[in-house]
Amino acid sequence: MKQGILIAAVLGSTINVAATAEPLILGQDDTIGKVLAAQKGKKVTIRLGSGEDLSGTVKEVTGSLVQLSELSGKEFYDAVIALQGITAVIVRVKTP
Repeated sequence: MKQGILIAAVLGSTINVAATAEPLILGQDDTIGKVLAAQKGKKVTIRLGSGEDLSGTVKEVTGSLVQLSELSGKEFYDAVIALQGITAVIVRVKTP
């Protein structure tokens, strides 16, 4: 019985470590495209020039476009957004 509790405790602590968000680090020459490319496969919120927010998973970043998949509230849809129309990239850096 003690072994089962120990294994559960070890697995639980491993899961918590894997779920920890990573800090956002900016370089001198970073652009919106580079920041988004570094977040590939992760959930972000993008603020557009119109003030609208789109949240989803960064799927692909090209020279002028970003593809977000699994949009929040529209999980069956993807969005392609022009990089020049993005005013902010919001990234979760801490877990509750």
